[in-house]
Amino acid sequence: MEFVYAAIAGVVGAAGGFFFDRLRKGSAYQEKDDILKQARIDAENIAKEEELKGKERLLKNREKAEKEISEAREKVRDKELALEKKAAQHREQEDGIRKKEQMLQATQTKLAQRAKVTETRQKELDRILSEEQELLHRISELSKDEAKELLLTRLDRELSDEIGAVIMKHESKVKEECDKQAREIIGMAVQRYASQHTSETTVSTVDIPSDEMKGRIIGREGRNIRAFEKVTGVDVIVDDTPGVVIVSAFDNVRREVAKLALQKLIQDGRIHPSRIEEIVQETDKEMEEHIRKLGIEACEEAGVRGLHKKLTDLMGRLHFRTSYSQNVRQHSVEVAHLTGLLAQQLGLDETLARRCGFLHDLGKAADHEMEGGHPAVGAELLKRYGEGDEVVHAAAGHHDDIRPDYIYTVLVAAADAISAARPGARRETLEKYVRRLEELEAVACGFPGVDHAFAVQAGREIRVVVDSGQVNDREAIKMTKDIAQAIEESLTYPGEIKVAVLRETRSVEYAK
Repeated sequence: MEFVYAAIAGVVGAAGGFFFDRLRKGSAYQEKDDILKQARIDAENIAKEEELKGKERLLKNREKAEKEISEAREKVRDKELALEKKAAQHREQEDGIRKKEQMLQATQTKLAQRAKVTETRQKELDRILSEEQELLHRISELSKDEAKELLLTRLDRELSDEIGAVIMKHESKVKEECDKQAREIIGMAVQRYASQHTSETTVSTVDIPSDEMKGRIIGREGRNIRAFEKVTGVDVIVDDTPGVVIVSAFDNVRREVAKLALQKLIQDGRIHPSRIEEIVQETDKEMEEHIRKLGIEACEEAGVRGLHKKLTDLMGRLHFRTSYSQNVRQHSVEVAHLTGLLAQQLGLDETLARRCGFLHDLGKAADHEMEGGHPAVGAELLKRYGEGDEVVHAAAGHHDDIRPDYIYTVLVAAADAISAARPGARRETLEKYVRRLEELEAVACGFPGVDHAFAVQAGREIRVVVDSGQVNDREAIKMTKDIAQAIEESLTYPGEIKVAVLRETRSVEYAK
């Protein structure tokens, strides 16, 4: 029995093991199918994603290709338009050439016709002359040689009475030729020194790094540009011209100081009213040194030695003064050389002659500070600083204001006229313009309490800067009317002149 039970238990165990083994294998198969199924789903998803990406790439490539094709078409269209334009120009040129050829052919035809008519008329004239000569021979019963001899004999008899007149005529011609040769000799002496002249202008341009700098130059509500114009006495023109700012003033020294100061401000970058005043004061000092250097260079160029320091500075200042648009410093150097050459031709003191010619226009550097014309002012300054009588007299008399007592005065006057007579050396309108502006400033500076007066806008405006401690607001208003009335009474000018009186109270303190 136990054996049976054991057998049954063995059979049952074997059957259970087989059953459980089959069950485990079935689960593995099921898991494998699930994995394969999921793998197929993932593969399909990946394939779809790749297909979508491929389509997207295809669309992008197609758009890019279409864009390139469109650009290429635009370029081709532009080239076609350019070619059509050139073709039209060529057609116009061909039409013009064709018209010119037609006009040329017509002109040639007319010329040929005129030549034919002229030739016919010449033949007719020759025939008539020949007939007239034959008729004359028949009437006079003289041969051609006999008529010629008779005519020459009669002419010889008539001309013998005019021999004296002919001799006098030839003598006069010889005298004119001698005068001409003398002038050529003097001209050759003058041409040993010949300099070039350039016309001065009343504006200067200042380059700026960018158009943004224009706004910084103007400043908030225009305070920077107003402060700059007030301190320097110039007009600063900021317009749409790219890369430049224009500085305008009739006084060349003032304009040069303003130009240099503005260049420094642009390089520094700090542009505000107090900085503007500092830079302008610094530039003024540098300008004084520059003027002294220009005077020394002019003395060296003219060969003048031992000149007083003050006279040297005045000669340097003449670099910024023009006379009929001619630079007075260069004009003085030229007159010095011409006077020296003329003195050398006449056997006089060449060194003294150069000194007289060099200093003859010195008064133009100070005629706005002293009364009288520049000859009298120059003579006074030269006498004050120890120059000789010949030099003083040349400065006073080179415009025939006084009777010349020295030969050097005459030579200076001649050299001055030669220098001024060079083509393009002078222009009278600019000198009158500058003189009118100087007179306008002088009228305004004559009032008490006025620190500075600047003529701007080509003389259409006078800006007067007053001392706020001496002139209050009400007095400033009254001064404006008084200056306008004084200008009306003392000056002659076209149009109208604007008078602007500027009064400003400023308090400054330093923290230490």
